[in-house]
Amino acid sequence: MANAEEFSKNYLVVDAKKASLFDIACILICSTKFLNNKSFYNELSQDAERIIVEIFWQRWLIFASVLAQKLLIWAKEPMAWIGSLIETWLNLLSSNGGFFGLVINSIQGKVVQLEESSEKFMSFLGELDTRLQLDESIKKGDGRYNRSLAMMAAKLSYENEAFVKVAIKDHLKMEYIGFYKFWNDYQNQFTTYATMFQDTSDPNLIVVAFRGTGPFNTNDWITDVDISWYELKDTNTSKPIGRIHSGFMKALGLQKIKGWPKELENPTDEHPFAYYTIREKLKNILEKNENAKFILTGHSLGAALAILFVGVLGLHEETWLLKRLEGVYTFGQPRVGDEWFGKYMMKMIEDHGLRYFRYVYCNDIVPRLPYDDRALFFKHFGQSLYFDSFYNGKVLEEEPNKNYFSLVWVIPKYINALWEIIRGFILPYWKGKEYREVPTEKLFRLVGLVIPGLAAHGCKDYIDVTRLGTDLVPTIVNMKIKNN
Repeated sequence: MANAEEFSKNYLVVDAKKASLFDIACILICSTKFLNNKSFYNELSQDAERIIVEIFWQRWLIFASVLAQKLLIWAKEPMAWIGSLIETWLNLLSSNGGFFGLVINSIQGKVVQLEESSEKFMSFLGELDTRLQLDESIKKGDGRYNRSLAMMAAKLSYENEAFVKVAIKDHLKMEYIGFYKFWNDYQNQFTTYATMFQDTSDPNLIVVAFRGTGPFNTNDWITDVDISWYELKDTNTSKPIGRIHSGFMKALGLQKIKGWPKELENPTDEHPFAYYTIREKLKNILEKNENAKFILTGHSLGAALAILFVGVLGLHEETWLLKRLEGVYTFGQPRVGDEWFGKYMMKMIEDHGLRYFRYVYCNDIVPRLPYDDRALFFKHFGQSLYFDSFYNGKVLEEEPNKNYFSLVWVIPKYINALWEIIRGFILPYWKGKEYREVPTEKLFRLVGLVIPGLAAHGCKDYIDVTRLGTDLVPTIVNMKIKNN
C-alpha cells in the first residue's frame, strides 16, 4: 500500500478497490511476503506471532471479507437503483392512501409524488415502522424514557434532513439542533450522518444520534464487512489500548497518516469530520447550559460510531465532556475492537462513572459480527441487555449464540423467525394498536425465514424493546453495587 500509517505500528489494511480477482485468490494461496508487495494489502506487526495471514482459517476470513467488499463495489449502482425504486414505490403507496388510493388518484390524475428531500418522504426503514412519537405512558424519570428517546433518535437518523427537522419539532416536541453529513478521509466522500436535538424539559438533555447501515448503501456495507484494523496507543503512556475496526474509525473521522490528533491542523467547513465536529458542537452547547447533559445513540453501524466516539474522547482526555455524558445507548451494535480495547473502554467507563447500555434483540445477526474467535479477535465489552422475542430481558456477559453460525441454534432460529411473523398479527391485540405492523414490515419478516436474524435487526423490534421490555437499569446498578 502506498503510505504506511505512522500513527500505528501494528495494523492490517486491505483495500478491495485495488484488488483484482487474482489478488483475492492469492490471499488463500500466496505467502505473506508476496501479499505485502501487492497494492491492496498492507500488514505490519512488531510481533511475529500476530501476523494474521500465517493461520489458514484467518486467511479464509480475510478472503471472504475482501471478496464481499468487491461484490459490493460492483453492486453499488444496482443496489442504489433498487433501493430508490423500492422507496419511491413505498412512498407512492403511503402518500396516496395505499394501492387502491394510488389507482384512483392515477385515474383522476391526482397522484401525489414526493421528492426524496421532502419532509414527508420516508426511507425504507422508516416505512417499516412509521411511528414518530414516544409512548405517552413513558414519562421523563421513568427508567424506560431515555432508552425510548435514544432508539427513536436512532431511527430518525435514517431519514432526510427536512423529515428529521419536522419530526423533532412536531412529533417529539423538542428543539432541533442540526442534521449533519461528514467526510470520510479514506473514501474521499461523505459517508457518515448524524442528528442532534435537545429535550428542553428539565433537566435538559442533548441527543446525538449516528445513522446506521443503509439497507441499499454499499458504502455502509463495505464499512461493516471490512475487517481491517489498527492498533492504537495511549497518547500519554504510549501503551497499546487495543486493535480497533478501521472501517468504523474511518467513518468517525480517522485522519490519514496522523490517526487521531487531538486537534485538526486545518479544519474546513467543506469536509467536516464526525468526531471533531460533534465534539465542538457539544462543548459550545454545554458551556452555555451548566445543567444540561447529553446522550449518544445509534443503531447498527451508528451504534458502533456512538461507543467509539466515547473511546476517542477518552483517548483525548476530554474529562469535562465525559462528565456531562448521561449515557451511551446502542442498539444492534457490532463488535468494534479486541479484548484489550474492551479492557481500556471498561476502565474508562468505570473511572468516569459512565453508563453504557448495549441492547441486543433476540437473534439479531449484527451484534454477533464480526466473528469472535482467535482468528479475528473482535470482542464485545460490557454487559449485553438481551431481550427475547417476548421482550423479556436479561443482563448477560454475552448474547446467546455469540457467533450466530452455531449448528445447535439453526432450528431454534427458524422457529423463532416463524413466531415473529405470527406475533406481528397478535401484538396489536396483545399490547395495543400502536404495535400494529404495517404490511411492509410483515413482508420483511419473511426474510427471517431465509436468513434468521436479518429481519430481527430492524428498528421495529428495538423500539418495541424500549417500550415493552423489562427495565434492566436497576439490575445493572445492583450488579455494580454488589461487585464494588
